[in-house]
Amino acid sequence: MSVSSFSLEGRIAVVTGASRGLGQAIALALSDAGADLCVTAREEAALAETRARIEARGRRCYIAAQDVTDLASIETTLSAFADSAGHIDILVNNAGVEQVSQSLDVHGELWDRIIDTNLKGSFFWAQATARQMARQVSGGSIVNLCSLTSFVGIPTAVPYGASKSGLLGMTRALATEWAGMNIRVNAIAPGYFRTAMTEDFYRDEAWQARMLDRIPQRRFGEAADIGGAVIFLASDASAYITGHCLPVDGGFLASI
Repeated sequence: MSVSSFSLEGRIAVVTGASRGLGQAIALALSDAGADLCVTAREEAALAETRARIEARGRRCYIAAQDVTDLASIETTLSAFADSAGHIDILVNNAGVEQVSQSLDVHGELWDRIIDTNLKGSFFWAQATARQMARQVSGGSIVNLCSLTSFVGIPTAVPYGASKSGLLGMTRALATEWAGMNIRVNAIAPGYFRTAMTEDFYRDEAWQARMLDRIPQRRFGEAADIGGAVIFLASDASAYITGHCLPVDGGFLASI
């Protein structure tokens, strides 16, 4: 094993939901490791900063307005990019939504929006990408963004937890099914990271104090903390790892 095993030079990666937060941090980390990118978000204009920062690193960046709940647009986006790039080596299923709600107040529209984005959209992105990867001798690597709620119950996050628990099961099932096509499927479970999606929690100082007391490293995750895990699972350094979910949580799960 050498440092070169972590290099993504010559690789092409797709990152969904890459306009901000962890998705943007992941895209930047992959570009730092040598990959060229296709980044998606619901609004193309929101991707301008991500593209500028990737291109400033000397990497190519293709952007696409794409809603992961629109299944037809997944095929269209991927086909257009694959035709341009020639191959797809890495997919990071990052796009996701959350809305805090007491379980007795959850309604059908909320349930469908979260499940369709976090679980259904991730599956069909993985399916479309795997069809492309299966035609490549090199295969590929798919990384799904799970969550602490893939492992533990979090009050007021039942639809989100259901979607992320389903995503963990999907990761394991696809890993076993697609291994013969040289496609690895793994996941990352971020702990408590302060992002636009989770900002409402962090406005509560009492909540922050309670959470920090439960995290052995006594700090919240920062954008830079996610990149190494993604590079590892996307690269040849993890060539014999599939069906695994790596928590990036400051020791939270290990301590409960």
